[in-house]
Amino acid sequence: MESQNMASKNGDFSGGCACRGNCGCNSEKYAENKGLFISFEGIDGVGKTTQVEALKKHLQSLGREVVVTREPGGTDLGKSLREILLHGSFVSSRAEALLFAADRAQHVAQVIRPALSRGAVVITDRYIDSSLAYQAGGRELTMDDVRTLSEWATDSLWPNRTYLLDMQPEAAFERLHREQDRMESAGIDFQRRTREAFLDLAQESADRYRVLDATCSAQSLAELISSDVNNLIAQIESK
Repeated sequence: MESQNMASKNGDFSGGCACRGNCGCNSEKYAENKGLFISFEGIDGVGKTTQVEALKKHLQSLGREVVVTREPGGTDLGKSLREILLHGSFVSSRAEALLFAADRAQHVAQVIRPALSRGAVVITDRYIDSSLAYQAGGRELTMDDVRTLSEWATDSLWPNRTYLLDMQPEAAFERLHREQDRMESAGIDFQRRTREAFLDLAQESADRYRVLDATCSAQSLAELISSDVNNLIAQIESK
């Protein structure tokens, strides 16, 4: 799947949404959401943190308010849950899904929705798609169960745009120069299943997703993403 290039001006983004209704932003209930919601996804080691920071700097240079966050751990409660999820001992698959959902519910209520309501651009390192890929794809829970739980936790808030940084798990693992957390140490087969789950999700939600070759240089990826976001903003503000 090829990336698609998406000029920028000040104002809010309430005129429309690339998710075509999946995030609920066109409903009367969330008419106050005036911001732009962007997520970065992919297995560990693909360079999400680098691209999040690059996009943040680009948008700030345009005078935008930017809120950068992550899952798990985007709130004080989330930090406690992150320690359990990534560095704890055995956690059953169902308990894991519930803990991620709890983190996400607090994250949306405390950080994401308030920022969107005041017109900020929210950039998150992981969101619902990570639960779908890791817990349903990697852990072999049902996709419907994980999706229903996540949508309940977030009141069906989906990103306007999701960037999937994609590369082979073997190459991604070579980039990790730190002790592996519980997810990263689950094994290469788990990471392969998770990568495939991400690619399947990208096909299912092609309007929202942009799949990028994470083996490209960080600078070239940042330029593609910045151009895409500029075009997304222009599309939304023109409506």
